[in-house]
Amino acid sequence: MLPTELEKKLSFNRFISVGDLVIVYERHDVMKAVKVCENGILQNRFGVFKHESWIGKPFGSKVFSNKGGFVYLLAPTPELWTLVLSHRTQILYIADISFVIMYLEIFPGCIVLESGTGSGSLTTSLARAVAPTGHVYTFDFHEQRASLAREDFAKTGLTSLVTVGVRDIQGEGFPDEFTGWVDSVFLDLPQPWLAIPSAGRMLKEDGVLCSFSPCIEQVQRSCETLKTCFTDIRTFEVLLRSFEVREERLQSWQNYTGGASQKFRKKRQRSSDGSNVVEGSATCTTVLAKPCSEGRDLMQRVQVAAEDMFKMINEIGESSSSVTAGLINCKNVTLERKRTLEEEKEYVQKAAYATLSMLTNQDDS
Repeated sequence: MLPTELEKKLSFNRFISVGDLVIVYERHDVMKAVKVCENGILQNRFGVFKHESWIGKPFGSKVFSNKGGFVYLLAPTPELWTLVLSHRTQILYIADISFVIMYLEIFPGCIVLESGTGSGSLTTSLARAVAPTGHVYTFDFHEQRASLAREDFAKTGLTSLVTVGVRDIQGEGFPDEFTGWVDSVFLDLPQPWLAIPSAGRMLKEDGVLCSFSPCIEQVQRSCETLKTCFTDIRTFEVLLRSFEVREERLQSWQNYTGGASQKFRKKRQRSSDGSNVVEGSATCTTVLAKPCSEGRDLMQRVQVAAEDMFKMINEIGESSSSVTAGLINCKNVTLERKRTLEEEKEYVQKAAYATLSMLTNQDDS
């Protein structure tokens, strides 16, 4: 993705070769990462695509399947990698990533510490920002996640820019070897306030720390800790809203002079061919911009999701009540059966004693 060798530097003029990682673009919400193999085949709803037909084409090319369908072959930029990577944890997306990198004041040559690595979405963009002479040291307490992240960075050509370590930063802090020579630190932890003192020791005098938290309670507690050794503490919320732009035909009036309160009256007259037409009206094409379906009514969707969750909780509660009632009923039936069996046992014992007594009396006589 970001090789430091000049001859391997990615651009839209570079030709695809065997072993390259390519983002196959079907539409804006359907993409996947594919490694180009000489005898490889990609099959999707558009047909069968042979990798051998991709080799030698520049990134951005449009390629066709055996059925005439097509996809685009895109270079694996950090923005696209964020959309196709394997989600091992919750990830940061483009709006948050761009904001974080700007406020961390990262530029080529910087040394950056990150905790935790997660799925590597932010790490990939950090690596591009510090390339070609900087470095990102990222840590995750989960060894398997760290191992998978190393594999992803190898796929995207970032091994020379990123080092992945396994370490519990909340409990142990950052390694002492970084003390005083780090430009920026990024924290994405459940309890970031535990790692803030260690992060402060790692930073240069003019270093910058950013902590990403989904809950305001985490933010409040982090800010309280930051006040002990940091200045210029600020909190931001980043919201992204997409719009769609389309052309539509609207009815307009030729005799409209611009008065907002002017009233119009449609006058119908019969044309020469006998049809009714509206005098003074015409159609025009205009461009409309409105929130697209991806970003529309976000709060409403959150509310619906919350209502569904509460409904599910209520259903679980009702099911639990039904199960409890069933268990109680089963218990009562069992106790009743137990009492019946005990009575039958007592009756059988009395009958047995009576029979035994009768047999004994017969033997005596």
